[in-house]
Amino acid sequence: MAPGRTSRLLLLSGVVLVVAVVLVGLGVLPQLWGDDRAEVRIVGDDGATKATVDAEVADTPRERYVGLSDHDSLEPGEGMLFVHATEGERTYVMRDMDFDIDIIFVGADGEITTIHHARAPGPSEDGEDLRYTGQAKWVLEVPAGTVEEAEIEVGDEIRIDDG
Repeated sequence: MAPGRTSRLLLLSGVVLVVAVVLVGLGVLPQLWGDDRAEVRIVGDDGATKATVDAEVADTPRERYVGLSDHDSLEPGEGMLFVHATEGERTYVMRDMDFDIDIIFVGADGEITTIHHARAPGPSEDGEDLRYTGQAKWVLEVPAGTVEEAEIEVGDEIRIDDG
């Protein structure tokens, strides 16, 4: 193969790779590697684990938008971990939700910043007006009552094991 042709093929391959990575990040293409689950441990000041959550990971714009709205329920010990690139003020809504949840906002340092007990929308609500805000890089949604039962508090930390 001629040297000029080899260079063009390498350049084209690089461009295709970059475009694919961007499309996966935007949620246009599915991620073809890794598991979309993570074990999240919530740890108190004394270092003891208060709760362990088997979390589905929502790390693309599309997954974060849909969230748990396509789930009928969550079993104890299950949840969804929303991953953002940076810490910032995040607002979550209960769009099309069928069940109550606890929403745990976590800063970039892994410390819980805010906790909300979120109710499912009523018969005449779509959930867009049920808004919950906190400072977070990660947001963990768990079944309603988990926070109270495990005595989870602002200031506790999360530890994520994504395999």
